[in-house]
Amino acid sequence: MSKMKKIAILQSNYIPWKGYFDMINMVDEFVIYDDVQYTKNDWRNRNKVYTRQGLQWLTIPVSQVNLEQLIKDTKVSDFRWLKKHWSTINQNYSKSKYFKEYKDIFEDLFLNCKEEYLSQINYCFIKAINEVLGIKTKLTWSSDYELVEGQTEKLLGICKQAGATTYLSGPAAKGYFDEELAKQQGIKVEWMDYSGYLEYKQLHQPFEHGVTILDLIFNEGPSATQYMKSFK
Repeated sequence: MSKMKKIAILQSNYIPWKGYFDMINMVDEFVIYDDVQYTKNDWRNRNKVYTRQGLQWLTIPVSQVNLEQLIKDTKVSDFRWLKKHWSTINQNYSKSKYFKEYKDIFEDLFLNCKEEYLSQINYCFIKAINEVLGIKTKLTWSSDYELVEGQTEKLLGICKQAGATTYLSGPAAKGYFDEELAKQQGIKVEWMDYSGYLEYKQLHQPFEHGVTILDLIFNEGPSATQYMKSFK
């Protein structure tokens, strides 16, 4: 009997929300899918923090040479973003209950990140946040695998090379992913469900789920995982 293995394949996001980390924690291997087209004004290079004035975007400035540009080839265009983002986080979360406890970890990341490629920056943050949350999932890159043509075919190709029996996908892929093809290839498909998250103590009202996970970490500290789905 071969061992069951579940994987997820997702584009790298900047300081993602809790749902992203739930997906990482629900699989045995998480593949950062950066051999695909970089999309402007997307989660690749930005996320939201909660401020006194409401939600605010933190965006990493990148240069896009052409529309075919891949995520893995996307570079930072101005390194001042690091200090700027840290300053915004510091100003808006310094009063949260657990900020002091995690401040050094994140300050170090923001002030000393020397990466010029967006995906590598995202990876540094994802790795550090995994450690804070106690997520042990193996992280790999789509470029570690041989990629074939076709949206569904490419994903299933990675699954098979990784020895996966189950593929966990984000709900947005329902529009294009060919489940029938997955069934033919013996790969079970599961869809991530982002509904039903519990509210936690945020600094501001009304409650907002769609913010960076740093909001949850700074506000709930060691209890952060109680407000996530995959730790139940």
